[in-house]
Amino acid sequence: MSDGTATAEDLDVRLEKHRVELTGYCYRMLGSSFEAEDAVQDTLVRAWRSYDKFEGRSSMRSWLYRIATNVCLDMLSAGNKRARPMDLTDSTPLTQAALNPRPDHTWLEPMPDARVLPVVEDPAEAAVAKESVRLAFMATLQQLPPKQRAVLILREVLAWKASEVAELLGTSVPSVNSALQRARATLADSDGAAARAATSDPLDEEQQKLLERYVAAFEGYDMTALTALLHEDAVMTMPPFDLWLSGPEDITGFMTTLGAPCANSHLVPVAVNGLPGFAQYKPDPETGGYTAWAVQVLETSEGRITGFHCFLDTKRWFPLFGLPLNLEGDADKTE
Repeated sequence: MSDGTATAEDLDVRLEKHRVELTGYCYRMLGSSFEAEDAVQDTLVRAWRSYDKFEGRSSMRSWLYRIATNVCLDMLSAGNKRARPMDLTDSTPLTQAALNPRPDHTWLEPMPDARVLPVVEDPAEAAVAKESVRLAFMATLQQLPPKQRAVLILREVLAWKASEVAELLGTSVPSVNSALQRARATLADSDGAAARAATSDPLDEEQQKLLERYVAAFEGYDMTALTALLHEDAVMTMPPFDLWLSGPEDITGFMTTLGAPCANSHLVPVAVNGLPGFAQYKPDPETGGYTAWAVQVLETSEGRITGFHCFLDTKRWFPLFGLPLNLEGDADKTE
């Protein structure tokens, strides 16, 4: 074995240092937070068990990516494509709004930045990584056949050489280049491709002020102030429900009718999918405190909010973000 015999502790450490970037890769491939973490765990277990067969002809990183790719391709063989509500149905006028849930495996899932974005020193590399986990781009990735998806991520996001990708996939360089060309064409035809750059990176002063105004408007449930922050084409989604709304009038109208119990909520900032977001805690009349209600993910462009995405399955999402399901009544508003 070219890199020497590792003790169990050494091998654990060496494998573990790749966890975040592998989770990011599997998340882009699968579109699911929990499936990505399962895939990485499976990858590391397989690597542990077969380490004595690793001959060191490639780096450990390349070897782990090969295992992770095979795990993801196996998981994708069922053909399920995760999506956003607007990928599945037309928008619904507020007057016809109905909350129809779909199964968990339908939806593209949110992911905390810290679980998928390794710390890197190069700002340009960090910006590409953030763009590549944003919801719009992730939704576009899910439209690609699995092997095209792998090629695009490895070449465009992780900057692997075509020869390295060909070796990983057990194919030829022309085949990799052809798959990349087809994947790029799909992205170019997709609205999601343009949406990748919708949010500046990092947040500039103007966007920081926008978020501060948003928090004040939402916590105060001031629909006039919120309307002023929403782009005329803004969309609101609420997985696991397939309903989605378009335009400030329907969005604020929903919030003052079906969404009225969200008045006087408390928002806690979170970093999610390379975008600004908030954990929303709704008032709990029984305790006088707050109870987890949604992870909000915001998309912004030119000083306005263009996307307002609320993921409502709090028992799954809040623990993923390391957040409690309940807050006391005197929750610190500066938290």
